[in-house]
Amino acid sequence: MHRLLLLMTTATYRASAFIEAARRLDVPVVVGSDREQALAAASPAGHLTLDFLVPEKATGAIVEFAKHYPIRAVVSADDDGAILAAMAAAVLGLPHNAVDAVVAARNKHRMREVLAAAGVPSPRSELVSIDEEPHDVARRVVFPCVVKPLFLSASRGVIRADDPAQFAGAIRRLTAILRRPEVAAEGGPLAQQVLVETFIPGIEVALEGLLEEGKLRVLALFDKPDPLEGPFFEETIYVTPSRLPAPLQQAIVACTEDAVTALGLQRGPVHAELRLNDQGPWILEIAPRSIGGLCSRALRFGEGISLEELILRDAMGLEVASLQREKQAAGVMMIPIPQAGILREVRGQDEARHVRGIDEIRITIPVGQEVVPLPEGTRYLGFIFARDETPDRVEAALWEAHRQLTFHIAPPTDRVEGIGGSSRESSV
Repeated sequence: MHRLLLLMTTATYRASAFIEAARRLDVPVVVGSDREQALAAASPAGHLTLDFLVPEKATGAIVEFAKHYPIRAVVSADDDGAILAAMAAAVLGLPHNAVDAVVAARNKHRMREVLAAAGVPSPRSELVSIDEEPHDVARRVVFPCVVKPLFLSASRGVIRADDPAQFAGAIRRLTAILRRPEVAAEGGPLAQQVLVETFIPGIEVALEGLLEEGKLRVLALFDKPDPLEGPFFEETIYVTPSRLPAPLQQAIVACTEDAVTALGLQRGPVHAELRLNDQGPWILEIAPRSIGGLCSRALRFGEGISLEELILRDAMGLEVASLQREKQAAGVMMIPIPQAGILREVRGQDEARHVRGIDEIRITIPVGQEVVPLPEGTRYLGFIFARDETPDRVEAALWEAHRQLTFHIAPPTDRVEGIGGSSRESSV
């Protein structure tokens, strides 16, 4: 019996979606996690504890496991296991992306170098040590710029600076994040440096695709109608299909194809973030994994197939009937955190669910837990999903549902303060 090895850390949002997809396909799953699972002893063929921070060691454990329980495919649920998935699949002789290609995609500085060498439009960048004096670095920086970590995801630690004073503050704030013990352990040497990039103006889009022998098959192109100008870059709304003119969409796809080719990615899911301005599309990020968080719930293909099922079918060599997205427009809002504190109450969920076009509302941080906004934070308050006849209606439904929600967050003094969804400040 050949199994699917699904790599996921305990922090991932994606576990249930991939497990459900495997269940629908009747595929035996081995969960490779960074922590021992409670039922692992009762089901040794279904669980594997791995050290994601030492992929060479984890690869050895996977190879030993596969001697007793054959593995047919290795899939990473998100960024954390991408390099390990490539390394393990290579040693096992399974279809995979080249390890060097995945490493380049995971290291933002290396990615910039590769794209620049291939002539793919992307921001100019410079690598800076966190020990270097920020005011010295500022003398050679072109403003506005963006300061970002080399390895973190979901816009964590990404900060725009428009002048030397803002730049020094951004560097210090990012350095504080990188010096946190859990972040330093995850990043290793990458946590000792930061990337300084030119800020690229323009509208932002996201492309979701599937690679087959290096050929990009586009699954969805998302508009991001909420401006992302900084100083922090909280993503809010994704809407598909894109409302951009066809020639611009074609240019975005072509730019993504060039980036994939430059990096050497060959197979599996790919998620790209691009900016579009008068000079055309620019690659901001490209990753060998699918869209993050719970956002994949906005996508359905063929007869209601999820994105995760498509990915697993492709990885396991099973037939994929259709990559055509459903006819309805769809979208998701990632509900941002307006202030730090303790989440005390969420009001208006019933009213929000009754907004026309709203499919689902998922509050993902339980009441009573601490909430931390970007750039230090790693989570959203939750997700709102909508479907309707047109992208405009989907976008309107997401904003209206958000206006119905009120989040009561107690600051450190424990004084409960209401934060209404109708406030523009609380939604960017």
